[in-house]
Amino acid sequence: MCVYDGHKSTYIGNEEASRKMNEKLRVGILGGTGMVGQRFISLLENHPWFEVVTIAASARSAGKTYEEAVGGRWKMLTPIPEAVKKIKVMNVNEVEKVAAGVDFVFSAVDMSKDEIKAIEETYAKTETPVVSNNSAHRWTPDVPMVIPEINPEHFEVIASQKKRLGTTRGFIAVKPNCSIQSYAPVLNAWKEYEPYEVVATTYQAISGAGKTFKDWPEMVENIIPYIGGEEEKSEQEPLRVLGHVENGVIVKAQEPKITCQCIRVPVLNGHTAAVFVKFRKKPTKEELIERLVNYRGFPQESELPSAPKQFIRYMEEENRPQVQLDVDYENGMGISIGRLREDSIYDWKFVGLSHNTVRGAAGGAVLCAETLKAKGYITKK
Repeated sequence: MCVYDGHKSTYIGNEEASRKMNEKLRVGILGGTGMVGQRFISLLENHPWFEVVTIAASARSAGKTYEEAVGGRWKMLTPIPEAVKKIKVMNVNEVEKVAAGVDFVFSAVDMSKDEIKAIEETYAKTETPVVSNNSAHRWTPDVPMVIPEINPEHFEVIASQKKRLGTTRGFIAVKPNCSIQSYAPVLNAWKEYEPYEVVATTYQAISGAGKTFKDWPEMVENIIPYIGGEEEKSEQEPLRVLGHVENGVIVKAQEPKITCQCIRVPVLNGHTAAVFVKFRKKPTKEELIERLVNYRGFPQESELPSAPKQFIRYMEEENRPQVQLDVDYENGMGISIGRLREDSIYDWKFVGLSHNTVRGAAGGAVLCAETLKAKGYITKK
């Protein structure tokens, strides 16, 4: 088992950790200077399977070393990894040049939705797989949107996507929005009890907007009851994740019906959700907790490097989970659930917590890439 040590920013463990550097897949980061790009850089330091060899960003950063391009804008708590400081940043729009030196890319570009769609497809057409953190392709019918513990079988639509793109190796895969990570896995763990109606309110950290308190001082001691586009994503994206593959496309689930409010709160990292659920079959509290703590998926069964050993934990304390105490559970890749109790209108209610820039963004994409490699979709060029 390889385990990521978030404090030392290194992986420790079995023989995978001792692989020679030239055996690793060569990785490019598109949009590597932004907050999510920085998180990719941080998470991939000493990864046993992947090596960052290329960083691409806007034309204004191109030609600078990564250290120069980021300047004083490095937002991670750990320092810039030494291995990437001197990498010369490339222009993300010079697609052929960037793609030539990598086996696949992670995409965290900051562009309009149409521009992101176009550039990610252009990279895929160079026979370079794209694992994207962006939302542009989340509803493209033949692009899989995956939480690896829930729906890795959705990667099957890649075959249809390749036919559409005219590629043999290149494709796009995406991870879903950070806001759904603290409750969509729970709904899947409870699917045998047929949840059919859900009310969720998410309390979302400022790093979800790519900000720190230094960047966004008006968020100190403040709450903003609106995040553009977030409520629709929070209501609809779980249904696509919980859907199925049919005739080469993803068909979203019809239930549960979800209604959501999304609120920005003065927290740096960690999205919390307060969730109410109605079930057709009536489970006991003990049954619900048992389904959570014993939930395992492909990443756990395959012991993928970034996989949390226990994906979902249940906390008995009345005042947990808390952001400060629990956001880094399983190095930010696990989900913490608490306060499960019967409700006077709905059947059950609970509170969930997930790390929005690790599990919800870059870390979730890294786990997708590990799953794609393990399943043979990403290989050396």
